[in-house]
Amino acid sequence: MSDFDYDLFVIGGGSGGVRAARVAAGEAGAKVGLAEADRYGGTCVIRGCVPKKLMVFASSHAHAAEEAVAYGWSAREGSFDWSIFHGKLTEELDRLETVYRNLLKGSGVDAFDARARLRDPHTVELSSGEVFRAKHILVSTGGHPVRPDIDNCELGMVSDDIFHLEELPKRILIVGGGYIACEFACILNGLGVKVTQFYRGAQILRGFDGEARGLIADHMRQIGIDLHVGTNIVEMCPDEDAPEAGMGAGVQETGTHIGDSSISTGQHPGKRPGPIRVKGTNGQEQVFDAVFFATGRSPSTGDMGLEEAGVKLGKRGEIVVDQYSQSSVPSVYAIGDVTNRVALTPVAIREGMAFVETVFKGNPTPVDHELIPSAVFTQPEYGSVGITEEEAQELDETCEIYCTSFRPMRTAFAGKPDRVLMKLIVGQESRKVLGCHIVAPEAGELIQLAGVAVKMGATKEDFDRTVAVHPTMSEELVTMRAPVRTA
Repeated sequence: MSDFDYDLFVIGGGSGGVRAARVAAGEAGAKVGLAEADRYGGTCVIRGCVPKKLMVFASSHAHAAEEAVAYGWSAREGSFDWSIFHGKLTEELDRLETVYRNLLKGSGVDAFDARARLRDPHTVELSSGEVFRAKHILVSTGGHPVRPDIDNCELGMVSDDIFHLEELPKRILIVGGGYIACEFACILNGLGVKVTQFYRGAQILRGFDGEARGLIADHMRQIGIDLHVGTNIVEMCPDEDAPEAGMGAGVQETGTHIGDSSISTGQHPGKRPGPIRVKGTNGQEQVFDAVFFATGRSPSTGDMGLEEAGVKLGKRGEIVVDQYSQSSVPSVYAIGDVTNRVALTPVAIREGMAFVETVFKGNPTPVDHELIPSAVFTQPEYGSVGITEEEAQELDETCEIYCTSFRPMRTAFAGKPDRVLMKLIVGQESRKVLGCHIVAPEAGELIQLAGVAVKMGATKEDFDRTVAVHPTMSEELVTMRAPVRTA
């Protein structure tokens, strides 16, 4: 008789953990348990990608009537009702959580609604008091948003909280310049909120292609976002004199996350965080109904007994793993954001699948983190795969830069000044397309297909041999003949 209750025990019910659990149980025949302290589906499904994308869709209709009129339709602008949208959003997230629970049940996974921590390399202790021994333990607890270390930081929201607002604020300050900050600046602006954004760096979207970053920043300002770079908060405090406006009953409590029991990311129900008076390093002093910190995320590994069990953690608290997602303790593995490798849901799912192949199917499978396409859902969207022009300058091989920016037919006809960007980075000797960058409506859809070609090692000549689909924006990817410069 086995000394273990489970072949595998998964801590965390997000996309990566659920995929690994149900494949290990359903395809490899393993006896699997899984514990989740919050909601099944994790960050992506419950408080990240999915609700955010639905908000992107909602905000994209802001100027639909105006554009329709330009095309000859009789139309008038309406108003956005947050309560209607938020009710449907809540229903959809509840539905998706049920789907995740059913997937686990259908695969024969024992699911526990409890917080889990390691007692030793093979023992998991649940907050319910149950204790289980497992041959393998997989940690997939993800990450959590963090606030900056400034006075009164608790007055500000983080990304988890935005989905729990009972009413939208009329005036909001977003602090940060990464993709979360920029996406929500565009979303809230599209929903009618007056948005100010502070970012301490010289340009938003650090780490992405510089030319694309500049175009997106210009467009954000053009659509009414008050974007300040090189700017941070000096001081923030409740404003006792200002009238309360537009926050309704404030933010609901979002609870805690697995691995970080001390972290509460929301305000208490009924508590009004605004109005808030903010002084910036730009010398301005303003009052906002809400402040939204999009200033980074950290791996959720707190108070999990990991270090006591011998699991090595990195500087940011991440679980240090090898190419097979194995930690310093042979029986403990980790996937997803908790490892601080590539914080993307499809990557966590791939890591979960590779883990099952390696541990339960006898097929050692390292995780491939090269040439991962990604999308930033700003307005317009930004799709990227491969290296940036700035990274090309650091290569030994000289690179050719093929680039074009133009007004797309659809919005140009409506009299709008919107611009799109198509950019290829090509190795001069290898002729391989090493990077592709698209700033355009639906760029996320476009980069998925371009990513296939780049991953396959397509050359510039392969792109050139492909006949253009006309009239489209993306045809420019196969019609750019001469480089505009080298890097």
